Amino acid sequence: MTPQSERADRFRRLHHDDPQRPGPLLLANAWDAGSARLIESLGAPAVATTSAGVAWAHGFADGDHLPVPRLVATVADIVRAVRVPLSVDVEGGYSDDPDTVADHVAGLVEVGAVGINIEDGGGAPELLCAKIERIRQATATLGVALFVNARTDVYLRGLVPEAQRVDETLARAARYREAGADGLFVPGLTDETQVRAIAAGAGLPLNLLARAALPPAPQLREWGVRRLSAGSDLAQSAHARVRALAADFLRDGDSRPLSAQALPYSELNALFSPR
Repeated sequence: MTPQSERADRFRRLHHDDPQRPGPLLLANAWDAGSARLIESLGAPAVATTSAGVAWAHGFADGDHLPVPRLVATVADIVRAVRVPLSVDVEGGYSDDPDTVADHVAGLVEVGAVGINIEDGGGAPELLCAKIERIRQATATLGVALFVNARTDVYLRGLVPEAQRVDETLARAARYREAGADGLFVPGLTDETQVRAIAAGAGLPLNLLARAALPPAPQLREWGVRRLSAGSDLAQSAHARVRALAADFLRDGDSRPLSAQALPYSELNALFSPR
């Protein structure tokens, strides 16, 4: 077994019950090699990217605007910097052509990714099914059991009326599962009754997006949730902190606030020393 295939197997196991883990798999989403290494240093069992954070770090808007070569290079940098499994948010795959999407994902696996998120967005579920099927075919010969987390935006985008959202999500989950998905990501879902119904009926480990309306992770596990993602919130918070510090410095040139809550240089630099 190669190191990458071992990481892939480990990542898959993290989505299932473990009496030693008090809640679901928690993913603090990174946007570059530095943030990924910092997150890993805190004991994270895996790292996932945020598509928005990666796009912003390269000066692009979120929403399939990031050039795929930039994404591949970022993933290669993260894999070099961390030892834990890495899952990559590929948005909609950066194409509506399933063959092209599969080629993009294969390129990510080739540089070390062991999981992906791929979304239906506002598109038809048939298109995401076709993408998942082609991804499975394209990665079958790479020796890595890629974890495909199918994201449905039924709740996030309000694709159907509220009373129909559980049924619509479960119908899509069944189709994505048949196409080869390993997990189901439902951002925007927060209601306990609906979470329990989808967790019980999806036939896939359920992933939620962190929201203030959700309870702590141990309670989410009781609801049936197996994965909780921070999404772009960490990147947004980091940018908010930089904006506040930079604005103050540019206004009055006061040096003191810049280092008041900064990580020590030696501590941060040591994170990137050879291991």
